[in-house]
Amino acid sequence: MELPDVSDRLRDAVDRLRFGGSVAHVYNPLNYARGPHHEYLARFGAGRKAVLLVGMNPGPFGMAQTGVPFGDVAMVRDWLGVRGRVGRPRHEHPKRPVLGFDCPRREISGTRLWGWARDRFATPTNFFRRFFVWNYCPLMFLDEGGRNVTPDKIAVSARVRLDAVCDEALRSIVAALQPQWVVGVGAFAESSARRALDGRDVRIGRILHPSPASPIANRGWAKRAEAELAGLGVALP
Repeated sequence: MELPDVSDRLRDAVDRLRFGGSVAHVYNPLNYARGPHHEYLARFGAGRKAVLLVGMNPGPFGMAQTGVPFGDVAMVRDWLGVRGRVGRPRHEHPKRPVLGFDCPRREISGTRLWGWARDRFATPTNFFRRFFVWNYCPLMFLDEGGRNVTPDKIAVSARVRLDAVCDEALRSIVAALQPQWVVGVGAFAESSARRALDGRDVRIGRILHPSPASPIANRGWAKRAEAELAGLGVALP
């Protein structure tokens, strides 16, 4: 199955889910940012990859705006060269508007991850020859006040249903890309990959998440991530 087909199936599956508890707003960029999301998949998701980097879910100034994992606007537009029309979520919180490529805020996690890729590999072609980046969960969750709710904090009954469809999508991505390594960007993504890919012939590991909320990530994330990749056996140029 091609990656755009996997994404569309995931989009439809998560759209059928309902979330209660602290979740008041759900953003699905696979819907309203389908154009740039599909461009990203079509341009960079062809062929086999050595390493699949898996993030958790969209950030409010990243994939929620551009449809690209860790999708800081400037990095997506200026380095990846991906652009496109971005609509609006069906139930948008006034404190978290989707402005697409007009969003003025930076996604620090995205500037760090894609900035590392740019500095290490120089061009997207060089990076995507061996790597691909995917978010385990495509949805962003907000509470009534507009605060981010991470997938591990949603109600257990909803989490079970969400995990089932996201696990299936990750298995399909791995079948399409046939990576040697699936590397979670952070502990949540690693544990999700281990569950979804249990019994598959693929190596699973983890690197530090580049979030500015992490004191360690704020003290040289790229160097730390490279050391962790090397520890897994991932060779870098």
